[in-house]
Amino acid sequence: MMLKLDHLTIIAPSLEAGAAHVRDQLGIDMPTGGKHPLMGTHNLLLRLSNAVFLEVIAVDPTADRPDRPRWFGPDNADAVQSAWDDGRRLRGWVVQASDLDAVLAQHGPTLGRKTRLSRGDRTWLFAVPPDGSLPVDGIAPSAMDWEERGSPAPTMPEFGTSLLSFQIEHPDPGRVSKLYARLGVVNPSEVRKGDQFCYRALINTPTGVNELN
Repeated sequence: MMLKLDHLTIIAPSLEAGAAHVRDQLGIDMPTGGKHPLMGTHNLLLRLSNAVFLEVIAVDPTADRPDRPRWFGPDNADAVQSAWDDGRRLRGWVVQASDLDAVLAQHGPTLGRKTRLSRGDRTWLFAVPPDGSLPVDGIAPSAMDWEERGSPAPTMPEFGTSLLSFQIEHPDPGRVSKLYARLGVVNPSEVRKGDQFCYRALINTPTGVNELN
């Protein structure tokens, strides 16, 4: 039941705000991803390797409100805006599961329920908590399975960006490390002690190494 990093997620109050943040920190204009009809969200995507990418996700203002909680917790607009104003914009990460059913049989209460989602002609399986929140308030990753088609990362445009490191800061790093070990995360993010919970990613770009948070 291996869980390995698939992508990093910026949860933005709007897609425009997310695009501006990435432009300011990385000097990159992120390409459009698409819309998620079941969740009423849309995204931007940036390739970081053949297997990892960066996502900016936000509520799609043109979509009908879904009859279920949206994934990644954007229904709580005040919380999204508060985290954004505090500078905590990189707030989620997603792992690819080698066997999602087996993972959820053991960790479903932590990670959520298997849900089939889509964007354009692509479909996949994703574990979503019943209330749409981030697992363990964002400390745990979300789990997914791209199925036979695999990750879209190799087909994304190349911008000369690559992920160098992904770190989490938390007041109780031991708790976080034990959670990742219990979930079976392969090569988890580096866990450091910090005054507040936050993520940081070091990304190599054509203009140098920049930090994304």
